[in-house]
Amino acid sequence: MPMMNLLVAFNGSDGSVAALRYAASLAKRFDAHVTAILAHSGHEVIDKRSRWIPKEARALLDAANTGILREIENRFEAERTRLGLTNGLQLKEVTGRVDTVLSEAARHYDMLIVGTRSDADDEHVTLHPDRIALLSGRPVIVVPAGYEAEATQHHTALAWDGGRAAARALSDSLRLLEDNGRVSVLTVGPRNPWPIDDLMLHLSRHGVEAVHEDWPTSHPVADTLLAWCKKHEPSLLVLGAYEHSKFREDFLGGMTTDILSRTTIPVLLSH
Repeated sequence: MPMMNLLVAFNGSDGSVAALRYAASLAKRFDAHVTAILAHSGHEVIDKRSRWIPKEARALLDAANTGILREIENRFEAERTRLGLTNGLQLKEVTGRVDTVLSEAARHYDMLIVGTRSDADDEHVTLHPDRIALLSGRPVIVVPAGYEAEATQHHTALAWDGGRAAARALSDSLRLLEDNGRVSVLTVGPRNPWPIDDLMLHLSRHGVEAVHEDWPTSHPVADTLLAWCKKHEPSLLVLGAYEHSKFREDFLGGMTTDILSRTTIPVLLSH
């Protein structure tokens, strides 16, 4: 299935700049269309409708809110000019709960591309890529701040345990895998007992040259995947997110969260 319609979240952070550049390079590679969206929660620190707030204070709050958004728009404009997309890329501004806005918007596109979270992000534009992947039903590519490879896809890593989420991630990334032509299937510890040879045959029938690397249960999953990616430098890691419950992942410190907080390459998440 061709990728024709991409959505990129832009909140002015370094991660969102990397995401925008990555989306633009994907669009060029696949002759796709890119839409950018600024989702924000309104920058309301207090309820301005309260009668005890003086009119002058309300005006100052409005000016502060507007100023933050204008700074983000100015950075977007600078990036749009840098990318040579002044006529072909627009920024939509939508107010609401950020993760909800992006999850609902993503359902109308082939893929959502976002930057990694940063503690420096303004809280009213902060997004959570893992939650969005969980809620949206669409694949999400998470691009780390500072990543400048311009979506040059030469080799993909596929984390595989034979579960439903991994299968969904494989399906969502197949167009990218076909274009790259080479994938390393990485398995760590126990997995679905179905023969791995069937997966390798499936990939070969899509024109993908695949190799399999396996580690025993004693290896921690996130550390193993990240160490392998650091050594072999794939251009993308494909990952099925939250095979267990999101609450359990958050409470115990899950693999998905761990990888996203430490990755140096883009990660495609599906759930």
